[in-house]
Amino acid sequence: MTMPRVLIVDDQLLFRSGLAGLLQADGRVELVGQAANGREAVEAVALLKPDVVLMDVKMPDLDGVEATRQITSGHPGVKVLVVSGFGADSFVIDALKAGASGYLLKDSGIESIVSSIVAVASGESVMTQTVANRVLEMLTLMPRQFYDGLTEREVEILRLLADGLANKQIAYRLRVSDKTVRNHISNVYRKLGISDRTQAVLYAVRKGLVEA
Repeated sequence: MTMPRVLIVDDQLLFRSGLAGLLQADGRVELVGQAANGREAVEAVALLKPDVVLMDVKMPDLDGVEATRQITSGHPGVKVLVVSGFGADSFVIDALKAGASGYLLKDSGIESIVSSIVAVASGESVMTQTVANRVLEMLTLMPRQFYDGLTEREVEILRLLADGLANKQIAYRLRVSDKTVRNHISNVYRKLGISDRTQAVLYAVRKGLVEA
């Protein structure tokens, strides 16, 4: 197998440059570029054609989940490995549903990161053990935690909608882009077969997601 070509995507310059130095020193992967947000990542993938993208989740302009969705749909041969400081349920599920091949936490050692890059480049899926354990717990609790096919993030946004928050307020609260919020709301409407906020509020009240 040829050396995997890697693109690092993270809005934190210190982490991004530090990881870049470690990867270059390791010698088992080839670093082809860096990006500071999801939009830059999408553009860089088209230009640099990496094998693996190391993707952060929370970033300005375009978050990692939406960037992952665009990359995996537009470039099926490119693998996305999330490397995030957030192991929250919604981030993990949303990233995997968007097409990520793995999910690591930022406290992972360089050996774990490099071996994970090689693994996903070979078509395998990888996940930090603590994240994997949480995914198993979520699968066990899914009938109780998920509503009519909504993801946990979609339920979270539905609650905020029902509380009267505007799209921009939801985006600010969750630290995601307005476009990401709009996409989630569209998915909620489609899955529930509704067309406006009033119906969304009524659904939330019926399900006990908010108080009447």
